[in-house]
Amino acid sequence: MKSSNPRHIQTLLKDSRINIKKKYGQNFLIDGNILEKIIQLSSLSANTFAIEIGPGLGSLTERLLPKVSTLLAYEIDQDLIAILNNAFDDQKFHLIHDDVLKRDIDNDIEKIDENAHDVVVIANLPYYITTPILMKCLEDSKRIKRMVVMMQLEVARRITAQKNTKDYNALSIAVQYRAQTAFGFKVPRNVFMPAPNVDSAVITLDFHQKYTHKVKNEPFFFQFIKACFRQRRKTLLNNLHTFLAVDKSRLTEALETLEISPQSRAESLDLETFIIMSNYFYEIHQEEIK
Repeated sequence: MKSSNPRHIQTLLKDSRINIKKKYGQNFLIDGNILEKIIQLSSLSANTFAIEIGPGLGSLTERLLPKVSTLLAYEIDQDLIAILNNAFDDQKFHLIHDDVLKRDIDNDIEKIDENAHDVVVIANLPYYITTPILMKCLEDSKRIKRMVVMMQLEVARRITAQKNTKDYNALSIAVQYRAQTAFGFKVPRNVFMPAPNVDSAVITLDFHQKYTHKVKNEPFFFQFIKACFRQRRKTLLNNLHTFLAVDKSRLTEALETLEISPQSRAESLDLETFIIMSNYFYEIHQEEIK
């Protein structure tokens, strides 16, 4: 496949008079083995409606197209639109020139195939907007079922982290609240052109709704978990005192009622415990603001 060949990429960019743009976080993958591993991890079928965010020069696109029923791609860089349209003259390929963060993804899917059900996002996400893209897909879409995405290694470890580890934080909980996460594999920086300053990793997210009915107020829940991790070295009691502005004796009593030590730290608690705490303290918070 040519699109992941470094010499082909250099020639294509030169002939098209295109410069690699740092503002879009463009790092083109030049290792075909990594691309194949992404495809294998994606568990695609002939019924899959694939979404690619930032196809770039199409190195992943050309491997996806033969394996899926439909491929919807979002590309923000005007300079790459003509290249992609010329390379993929296929009825299965639908290219939208826009910032994915500004799109109604479900509406775009429905315009192409209102019966699409096996919807999978596959992408090499730009480092600078990894979390906004993830949260948009997790929060705004009811059609996306799965994501297989590459991102900065440090962020990948946080998203897939479990309690009692140094990488476990509010982002871990916010993502795992909506998806089951798994670490796929590490990707070294030298398989990109240009090479970024850090290594990457591919992770999978399988969307679920098993926790959403348990949370009384989602905005408060997300604020709550951020507050619990705001200062990692502080105890739950101190972080919650700062966040809720409730007397420490009352907070201590509340935590003990929930059978949680006031001296425990956020990284020692699992998602279910955060949901229980959030619901309990939401009621206290409502009383305080009345």
